[in-house]
Amino acid sequence: MHDARTSLQSHDPVDTGQNRRKQVMSILASAEPESLSSAMDAFGGCPRHETIRAPETGLIMVRGRMGGTGTPFNLGEVTITRCAVRLNTGETGYSYILGRHKQHAHHAALFDALWQKQTSRQRVEDDVISILSAKLQQRQNDLEEETAATRVDFFTMVRGED
Repeated sequence: MHDARTSLQSHDPVDTGQNRRKQVMSILASAEPESLSSAMDAFGGCPRHETIRAPETGLIMVRGRMGGTGTPFNLGEVTITRCAVRLNTGETGYSYILGRHKQHAHHAALFDALWQKQTSRQRVEDDVISILSAKLQQRQNDLEEETAATRVDFFTMVRGED
């Protein structure tokens, strides 16, 4: 599972490389399905495309490490949905989404492909990714505030010697 903080890092608008694409794909995968559907509608609906791999659900094994550095072990399986599409202009988009939401996976793959297209990249960054990123950051802040509200500070009183 990914850490939302790594996917919400600030970005350089001229960074069009692999690292930025990873961030964009992470933001799309982490977004609420309804937000992604709304973004697709606001973008003008689904662009003309070919479905390479229709959204399909499966399981992957998640591995963990004790303390983050220990020997890896199998933690368990999680459900994912993956999808691959190709725009009529040739750009291929992929997505891997935790859970079973097929439309979410389809929209995320479409936005990945649109992000790769030079003529639509800036619009995707401005109208979709920046908004989804802000929503994800707000969700992260709300979770941190909720967690902080339940924090218990323990202390030990030192007794004097009688």
